[in-house]
Amino acid sequence: MATTRLEGDQMCMRIYIGERDKYKGRPLYKAIITYLREKGIAGATVYRAVAGYGPNSYFRSTSLLALSVDLPVVVEVVDDPVKIETVLSGLDNMIQAGMITLQNVHVLTYRPGKS
Repeated sequence: MATTRLEGDQMCMRIYIGERDKYKGRPLYKAIITYLREKGIAGATVYRAVAGYGPNSYFRSTSLLALSVDLPVVVEVVDDPVKIETVLSGLDNMIQAGMITLQNVHVLTYRPGKS
């Protein structure tokens, strides 16, 4: 099967939050990806970190002794800059503590094409 390659400039948004963070009683990362999907964002990926710390220097990591941990979580999105700008105000209302980074990126997308 042939592959089609699309190329262009997009924006990468990374949302840094904690695993235990909540929004209206549900995990914040789930609320964020649901919101992004409803707003037509192309896709989102959630990464759960092994370790990290934030501005308060509270170190979070996995360990055998800590079964209930609050690990760092990153939600990553790549889409059109205009579409990302439209979701920022909604994210402002959802995130109590965290950080969002925005970065211009050059994207190569591979999709199955017709033979």
